[in-house]
Amino acid sequence: MAESNLHVTLKFLGQIDEARLPAVSDALGVTSRAVRFELDVRGLGAFPSAARPRVVWAGLDRAQPLAALAAEVDGALAGLGFPRESRPFAAHVTLGRVREPRRQPALADALAHAVDLGRLPVTAVSLMRSELHPRGARYTELTRVTLASEDSPVE
Repeated sequence: MAESNLHVTLKFLGQIDEARLPAVSDALGVTSRAVRFELDVRGLGAFPSAARPRVVWAGLDRAQPLAALAAEVDGALAGLGFPRESRPFAAHVTLGRVREPRRQPALADALAHAVDLGRLPVTAVSLMRSELHPRGARYTELTRVTLASEDSPVE
């Protein structure tokens, strides 16, 4: 996966009518009150499991502020009719998708090793458009909300 495609999904919205985009963008404004923070990228895993992976991911530690952001976004968008998340937030960065859903013992072994991938600054929340293509997804940023710095006054 290209580095420019790496991201953390706070809420997946699916297909949105273009006419609703301004309201969705405005709803994301609630995140501007949140203060910037950092996450530790640590550990690898797969959904639904390492034995039969469909998605390979890197885990995120110190993710409570991220979970709080996801909850704020979920609440703001519920006011626009988007269903609330029924599953708990799972903080991760998607690294790639597995094309053939079958047992992958070598991949499962690789995912079992502890790995520390560094620190990731979180400075903004973006509304992204995802377009699936045969060679992978293409992402386009539609809106960006910058998070407050620690010394910024909060309204």
